[in-house]
Amino acid sequence: MKLLNPRGFGLVCATAAVAAGLTVSGCADRVAGNAYPNTSELAAYKTEAAASSAAATSSRRAAAQTQAITDNCAQFPTVTGAGVVSYNAFVDAHDANAPDYAAKRDAAAQTLEDAATKVETGVNTAAEPLPPELVAKFNEYVAAARALAAETRTMTYTAPVGALNEASKRVNDARNAVRDACPKR
Repeated sequence: MKLLNPRGFGLVCATAAVAAGLTVSGCADRVAGNAYPNTSELAAYKTEAAASSAAATSSRRAAAQTQAITDNCAQFPTVTGAGVVSYNAFVDAHDANAPDYAAKRDAAAQTLEDAATKVETGVNTAAEPLPPELVAKFNEYVAAARALAAETRTMTYTAPVGALNEASKRVNDARNAVRDACPKR
């Protein structure tokens, strides 16, 4: 007595399965109707996609804001510090009736103008990502520095210093406000 050959038996079974499949598929008809998506799954997918998109947009905005704040706050002390140094040199020359008084006055006014322009350019370049309250503080510095530059240009040895001192105080207050609003390094 001989046992069944496993290879032959497997081949016969496979052939029978293929023949049955072809027979069933040949007799099949199309199913009538229209295909519609599962509305609850579709709604869940759309909600998830919208949330994912919103999160990505929010993340990009946060990164842009952080970069704009870093860029503007990092340059501020250096840029405005040059104006302070130059202005203090002018005040020292004024108080000492120094012969280079006029040159230091003009240099101080120009340095203050340059600082205001650099701060203004940084704010305008950053545009939307900067928080509005920080933009307002930067803009106050720009206005104060330009006002001090204008007041500095009018100074002579005999001119009253009240307006100059007020303009100087405004610049100091504006600088402090920006420094306080910027992240600590």
